[in-house]
Amino acid sequence: MKFINYLESMTGVGIYPLTALIIFFVFFIGVAYYIIRGSKEYFDTLSQLPLNSSNDLLTPKTKGYDDAQK
Repeated sequence: MKFINYLESMTGVGIYPLTALIIFFVFFIGVAYYIIRGSKEYFDTLSQLPLNSSNDLLTPKTKGYDDAQK
């Protein structure tokens, strides 16, 4: 017997795909809102984390790349 036959015999099983879609949609909208409303400096700092060796990892840099090289 195939797995689909077990699902067809259950009552109310059609609600699970709809629930999963709603959860995914709410999560996607939440992440999009977080990114749109977020600070550009904060995201720039996060993008530099793998390359940054200082202890102050989550504070935005005040100097640019050219200023640090001098």
